[in-house]
Amino acid sequence: MELIRGLQNLKPRHRGCVATIGNFDGVHLGHQAVLRQLGDHRQALGLPATVITFEPQPLEYFGVLDLPPRLTTCREKFALLSEYGVDRVLCLRFGRALAEMSATAFIRTVLADGLEVKHLVVGDDFRFGRGRVGDFTALQVAGRQFGFHVERTETLDVDGERVSSTNIRAALRDGDLEHAARLLGRPYEIVGKVAHGEKRGRNWGFPTANIHLNRRKAALTGVYTVEVRGIGTEPIAGVANLGNRPTVGGVRTLLEVHLLDFDRDIYGRWVSVRFLTKLREERKFENFGALKVQIERDVLRARDYFKAQLAKCS
Repeated sequence: MELIRGLQNLKPRHRGCVATIGNFDGVHLGHQAVLRQLGDHRQALGLPATVITFEPQPLEYFGVLDLPPRLTTCREKFALLSEYGVDRVLCLRFGRALAEMSATAFIRTVLADGLEVKHLVVGDDFRFGRGRVGDFTALQVAGRQFGFHVERTETLDVDGERVSSTNIRAALRDGDLEHAARLLGRPYEIVGKVAHGEKRGRNWGFPTANIHLNRRKAALTGVYTVEVRGIGTEPIAGVANLGNRPTVGGVRTLLEVHLLDFDRDIYGRWVSVRFLTKLREERKFENFGALKVQIERDVLRARDYFKAQLAKCS
């Protein structure tokens, strides 16, 4: 998949495509439905499939209070889009120029002149342009002028619930990982690079891989059973703590993973942490001794969970 950063990097070869537009945070089942529609037109027209997205996301640019956490970083999102058959991603910097661009100018500059879109797929609630005045009808009118067809994708429901990034965040916040996975179409995961930490866990007999979050705010906190991928051919079972470590006076949110029955140097490796079940909330303990006892209990519960899963498969 080709990543194009900004309109200034568009080349003549990028003109002529089928496209869709959106944040695609999480690349959940609703997004995947859009991408399948896009793939159908990609095959029918013999044109590359292009996703137009924004960085930062518009809500981040406008400084919305109580900004919701991202489900995926840019790196995670681009990797997922590649898995679902996207040929190109045009990532537009959402700054003052784009925020003040009219809907008409966006259509002409990005869709017509920039990409020469032949078929456009958008969500049923898609709005764009200064003041969010652009909508599906405006795109249809412009399509007749510039020679592209516009198709609407309907909201996707799972068990009577709308699939949305907002509902997935709510499920993660409430610790309902199974529900979040149903809406995502896969277990929730975080990808990051293993870094050196303070090595407190190693001194207690529970070494941890400290993983960069690369996001302002995490979509979930607490202690979890996890699988870590990217180290060997098989996923490695583990216990993860995602939070600010109140017992040791931490202020920054960290992801720390203790890998079960594993003792190798993996500093600098990129890994994927897949969250399976929530064991408990993060809390402050009276002292390090009490924390160590709780970690021992967490590890025992995690081992029981993975033994039960193994028994189901045998």
